[in-house]
Amino acid sequence: MGRLTGGDPSLLRRINSAVVLHALRAATAAGSGDGSRTPGAATLTDLTRVTGLSRPTVEGVIDGLIGSGLAVDVPAEEGGVRRQGRPARRFRFRAEAGHLLGIEIGPHRVAALLSDLDGRALGSTVREVSEKASADERLERVRGSVADLLRRAGVARHSLRAVGVGSPGVVEDDGSVHLCTALPGWTGLRLGERLRRSFRCPVLVENDANTAAVAEHWKGAALGSDDVVFVLAGLSPGAGSLIGGRLHRGFGGAAGEIGALHLLGREATPEEVLSTTGEPLNPLDEAQVAGVFARAREGDARARAAVDRFVRRLVHDVAALVLALDPEVVVVGGWAAGLAGMLEPLREELARYCLRPPHVALSLLGEAAVSTGALRLALDHVEAELFAVEGTVTARRAGP
Repeated sequence: MGRLTGGDPSLLRRINSAVVLHALRAATAAGSGDGSRTPGAATLTDLTRVTGLSRPTVEGVIDGLIGSGLAVDVPAEEGGVRRQGRPARRFRFRAEAGHLLGIEIGPHRVAALLSDLDGRALGSTVREVSEKASADERLERVRGSVADLLRRAGVARHSLRAVGVGSPGVVEDDGSVHLCTALPGWTGLRLGERLRRSFRCPVLVENDANTAAVAEHWKGAALGSDDVVFVLAGLSPGAGSLIGGRLHRGFGGAAGEIGALHLLGREATPEEVLSTTGEPLNPLDEAQVAGVFARAREGDARARAAVDRFVRRLVHDVAALVLALDPEVVVVGGWAAGLAGMLEPLREELARYCLRPPHVALSLLGEAAVSTGALRLALDHVEAELFAVEGTVTARRAGP
């Protein structure tokens, strides 16, 4: 990297700090590999070579990072063989200097995932909650779950640097829920604001299918693919998509709401599609829905017809999104993804209707997809702060 000179000195210092921190973090994660350096550490010479900055500049930045707790001297004895003379100073990035949370808030459960500043998981928790619980009850369950997780991990609440949250519904930029039919009292809820009161750190709220799409792209079935559609399959399916590796939310955060496509043709509602009695199903009663699939496998004619309707509806909804976005990969998650016979009909029908059929895969993260994606949102925010060069970062839905 070429040496930077001139311009605003304070801006130059921030740029130098971001460059050195980025190099130190990469060296810490990569380790040695050649036996010449302490694994997970870097010398001033290493950092000078990688950044192209002068040695005094790098040393000044490192001292500042040590003062802020983001870097630490590595004792010479950790380097293995001792050489004669004064050993070179070695440093590592302190991933333990702060912590991140990824939270899922769903109809039947809340889940939380805790990590360090490198995104390494340190613990997780899952607690059941009634689909009839009020917004206050659900949020209290979230707070209790997080408190228990932090206590078990030995992590202080004030060390949290950011919290990501995945929630059903159309989520606005400020973390408010514009519309949600899955959770009682959720429409109009200022979710981000409510949670910021508890955590006293940036809180990033996103639609659950969107966070799951981010998760599968990070460490799931869409790893290595930048054009991705994630389908949260259920009675009223939702979808999240990444275009060119970036989450696509749409103008108002409602991109991917494929569960509303039936309204275009005024067809049966999602609750009626799987009904075998003429009475709508409760869309949140997963056991009732699973029972229809079980009877279909046993040969019940009405149940088989209902399942066929469900599969056709899901294929129709997903195909519309695939034709519009042309993804490389479609990842199917949600409770319906685990039902027998779901994936192959989807592959076959997408091959019929789509000009270039995508690869169709089952979620690798399963029930952990939403909390994992929420954690990635928190990590993205902190990385933007750590490597910012303008002094401040204004994160979408992050708050003060």
